[in-house]
Amino acid sequence: MTITNEKTTKTISQRKLLGVAGLGWLFDAMDVGILAFVIAALHQDWGLTSQEMGWIGAVNSIGMAVGAFVFGVYADRVGRKKIFIITLLLFSVASGISAFTTTLAAFLILRFFVGMGLGGELPVAATLVSESVPAKDRGRIVVLLESFWAAGWLVAAIISYFVIPTYGWRVALLLTALPAFYALYLRLNLPDSPQFTAKKNVLRSVSTNVREVWSKTYRRPTMMLWIVWFTVVFSYYGMFLWLPSVMVMKGFPLIQSFQYVLIMTLAQLPGYFSAAWLIERAGRKFVLVTYLIGTAGSALAFGNVETVTGLLVSGALLSFFNLGAWGALYAYSPEQYPTVIRATGTGMAASFGRIGGILGPLLVGSMLTAGFGINIIFAIFCVSILIGASAVAFLGTETKQMELD
Repeated sequence: MTITNEKTTKTISQRKLLGVAGLGWLFDAMDVGILAFVIAALHQDWGLTSQEMGWIGAVNSIGMAVGAFVFGVYADRVGRKKIFIITLLLFSVASGISAFTTTLAAFLILRFFVGMGLGGELPVAATLVSESVPAKDRGRIVVLLESFWAAGWLVAAIISYFVIPTYGWRVALLLTALPAFYALYLRLNLPDSPQFTAKKNVLRSVSTNVREVWSKTYRRPTMMLWIVWFTVVFSYYGMFLWLPSVMVMKGFPLIQSFQYVLIMTLAQLPGYFSAAWLIERAGRKFVLVTYLIGTAGSALAFGNVETVTGLLVSGALLSFFNLGAWGALYAYSPEQYPTVIRATGTGMAASFGRIGGILGPLLVGSMLTAGFGINIIFAIFCVSILIGASAVAFLGTETKQMELD
């Protein structure tokens, strides 16, 4: 299938659209993944406390919350493509500059702007792709788009494993500035969403769109999305940003911890691909609920095992189920709203979820400082994920192969 932009007469195949948007997604994941390893390196280099380490992840999520809301709202006014490019430039440039910082305060300020770009790009890219493919392929394509996140984490793990121990964390962060050049390619070769192009003259105020997201018509899906986004982001950033550091706390050397996390990360790809295969067969709700329950069980196991084999198996299952659930969530979210408020609704849900991303890393840092064990912390994440699964099960409706307005 070919997607055409009426204004520019540019066309792009479904496969090329997936690749173009997916590379942006990969760069997002690469930055977040490298940050997880950089936090562990900064702990040794700058002598950071657990609470200071938690604040790095939290500030990143504060920026993501702001970015998801602001850029989601404006994507319904100026177009998905423009916001996609702006957010890509913002996070890559800010991340590259952060390589030159010498104080935690400067590093945190730049991570806020990195987070804004990251938080804005993800829901806007998902909206762009969902509006550009037919209903019969939409869920599968959006989950495959999300699978680029696993590829980005793999790139991050490989860079961190080979670059940070030898050349330092600054060189690793410099590599995250490279996506800025990709934005120039997007500016020339990516058409905007055909649904947005068709309705670009139906401009409504930001306040009107925000109110409609919480109107009687959309209140139930909005409540469902906000709950599941909060619980998923809270647990994901609480667990995965701390994963290399948790491995160090369990007694493994830094380089060996990076190696084990790289092995666990490999399981993300089959998690995505299995979710992509199931989502058009079993439906969004089934995939999302099933994979969230699998994530909860894996989190509980990971927090309690001590052997290398147990950690690798439970960590791999955690990656498999959690990232498969993420793929289903990104496919499911834009389908809850009509075109005129789709990016606003998806961005607001993602923005609220990022509050969980602020609290998750801070919770881990605070509880570790207070002397709580990893098993207690991961049990909290287990309960959180089960709450999200319940919200989808009882409040969600199936949207498989539903035509978008």
